[in-house]
Amino acid sequence: MQFNFYCRKYIILLFVVFVHQLQSQSIKKVLDKLPDTGQSKSYTDTLGEDSDYTINAPELIDNLDGTITDKITGLMWQKVDGGEMTHSSALQYADSLTLGSFTDWRLPIAFEIYSIQNLQVNNPALNTTYFTKSNAEYWWTSDLQVNDNSRVWVSNAGGGIGNHLKSETISAGGTKRYHARAVRNIKENISLQKRFEVIDDDVVVDSLTGLMWQRKISNNPMTWENALAFSEQLSLGNYNDWRLPNIKELHSIHMVKEFMPCLDRIAFPLADIRKLWSSTTQNNQATRAWYFDTNFGITTQEAKSTALYVLCVRSTSIVNANTVLQSEKIKYKIYPNPTSNTVSILIKEPLQVMVSDVAGKIYITKYLTEENNSIDLSTAPNGILFLKFPDGQKYKLVKE
Repeated sequence: MQFNFYCRKYIILLFVVFVHQLQSQSIKKVLDKLPDTGQSKSYTDTLGEDSDYTINAPELIDNLDGTITDKITGLMWQKVDGGEMTHSSALQYADSLTLGSFTDWRLPIAFEIYSIQNLQVNNPALNTTYFTKSNAEYWWTSDLQVNDNSRVWVSNAGGGIGNHLKSETISAGGTKRYHARAVRNIKENISLQKRFEVIDDDVVVDSLTGLMWQRKISNNPMTWENALAFSEQLSLGNYNDWRLPNIKELHSIHMVKEFMPCLDRIAFPLADIRKLWSSTTQNNQATRAWYFDTNFGITTQEAKSTALYVLCVRSTSIVNANTVLQSEKIKYKIYPNPTSNTVSILIKEPLQVMVSDVAGKIYITKYLTEENNSIDLSTAPNGILFLKFPDGQKYKLVKE
């Protein structure tokens, strides 16, 4: 009996050590930055939709040698995909490819291939000024589904990403067109000591993207419009600049080695299988928006009137593993904030400012100068307000 007791204690100790070592292993920073979705069209007057925020706008360069450089991610892509083929052929094709005088091509992982999706267009959901249009329906990745090696993660021409059977492509006896597009690293990836930095019970920072996340999914589901308003009004962890994430940001927390849920269990300890709203609208169906499913990690769309769950995000920049700073450059100085009835804005040139609520209702429009830079808020309601500037920037203001 005593031997069994000590044996069990030893096994538990070994398990704890193993988990600790696993958590402390370094990871590679796959992308320099996570690109914006490219969605620029507005589909609602409610603040917080995808087009209200442009973060790391895509910046592609055609190298005129069959390759495309993504300056945001630091990746180089094959301009014209390699055509339809089986998954095993796609792996071999990419590994043996010589293009643009480079030989270190490979098949991308899911995180990489989703980074080039442009959610303002579809069929294909790519910037065809740079990526030559083909008849592909899907593009292979090197990531297999964690519990089923017959399934592979693939991006699709409609803008989503999912786990599909290898046998679906024509060359494997199926009826669909799965193509290969190779990628390579322009420079060696930076090693990160760990991916997620838990700040407190409420917030966690993803070192891979520099995004700060709410750790707990909303208790209740809500419609898309309500999800936008809920996120914009959230005050958590001493921050009030939370928002509903776009679909690329939501997909970025997908852990391909996890499922049911496919999230990091330390970063999001209470996470369950949920469908999470994104701020991104389906570009050709304005009544539908993209969501991320935490079961396996697919992205797809749903009617905006459907009640889904919410996980909020805010933009940050990581200086080191223990220091978190706000990254978005403050262009206008607004004070005081919170305020009671008057707010002042330091500006360098005359401009017009609008004051609205979270639903997008405009209460005040005023032309400001350096000398006359105050706004009387007496006609606006108490609570969360937004100042909208001519360059599209929006600032959150609290009226008490």
